[in-house]
Amino acid sequence: MRTVLISGGGIAGPVLAHWLRRHGFEPTVVERAPGPRAGGQAVDIRGVALDVVERTGLLEEARSVRTRMRGMSILGPDGQEVERSTEATYSSGRLDSDDIELLREDLVRMVHEHTRSDVEYLFGNSITALAEHESGVHVDFAHGASRAFDLVIGADGLHSTVRRLAFGPEEDFAHHLGSYLSVFGTDNFLALDDWQMWLRDGDAGFGIMPVRDNTELRIAFGFESGPLTHAPDALRRLVVDKLTSLRWNGTRLAVAAMEAPDFYCDAMAQIRMDSWSRGRVALLGDAGYCPSPLSGQGTSIALVGAYVLADCLARAARTQSGHSAAYADYERRMRPFVTLNQALATENPGAPASEASVEQAKNAMSLDG
Repeated sequence: MRTVLISGGGIAGPVLAHWLRRHGFEPTVVERAPGPRAGGQAVDIRGVALDVVERTGLLEEARSVRTRMRGMSILGPDGQEVERSTEATYSSGRLDSDDIELLREDLVRMVHEHTRSDVEYLFGNSITALAEHESGVHVDFAHGASRAFDLVIGADGLHSTVRRLAFGPEEDFAHHLGSYLSVFGTDNFLALDDWQMWLRDGDAGFGIMPVRDNTELRIAFGFESGPLTHAPDALRRLVVDKLTSLRWNGTRLAVAAMEAPDFYCDAMAQIRMDSWSRGRVALLGDAGYCPSPLSGQGTSIALVGAYVLADCLARAARTQSGHSAAYADYERRMRPFVTLNQALATENPGAPASEASVEQAKNAMSLDG
């Protein structure tokens, strides 16, 4: 089991590729986008995930590009400040923590640059079919010839193609959490200086944080809704309409959402599965156990899962126990960690998780099995 195809070139996939390469495997990463994806919200590297980043050789670089927030303001619907904190922010938690908050696009860039010299990347491509046989998996691609691999790993997110092809339709595993999140960028029209703003107005609200030395803003806009079937253009229009109805800067934010080249919107949902593997195919990160951004732990779980999966495959290779044993060990080690972290988003919906719950969830794992 030396050749491994990894679907997904975001964070989990390249980190898995790095560690597989270190263990003597031959990883290939296929990514639908034409290159490393830009845009997205700030993400957190917490607890045991910091150890993964350190072992991967990226800790100092991650620290160098971390956000430098001084605090946050909580606003009423009319924009009047009702509370402020210089001790914590909703996006990153306590400001005196060792945890690292950074832009998702910076972390994606870092892991790609760290791996591109010794990992094969197939950008602008995707898997269209999987056919497992006795000695491997035959893979068809949207572009180019079919190829055979010993193993296939789906690290391709909430709407995983690998999961659909190997396990069945998304609706069998996705659990909607009652809201949607949109993220987009614009210029710093509020002149924020390392300071966040959070506002709620009815069933919608947003967080605004400055990035890139306070030259830009990233807006995370959330709204309550059941599952929607909108096409991407219609979903953007819905977000624009909802922003327009806000009483404070709604029209300005609506224009930004309409014009943003990095506009993103998706459901807050979790993926829950009885098993993360089937035959020679396994799932990693959001593809197998998305906790939703409401947990604040999606990136950390993905980093830890990548490290643990590579370690389990390496141990199985050394003992010649096979991929089935490796996948079983991966689930044994990861599932309690995933369960605790998914609970951060579901045990008290609509409220931030307690510090005690977060601390327990982010550290409930030993990387060394």
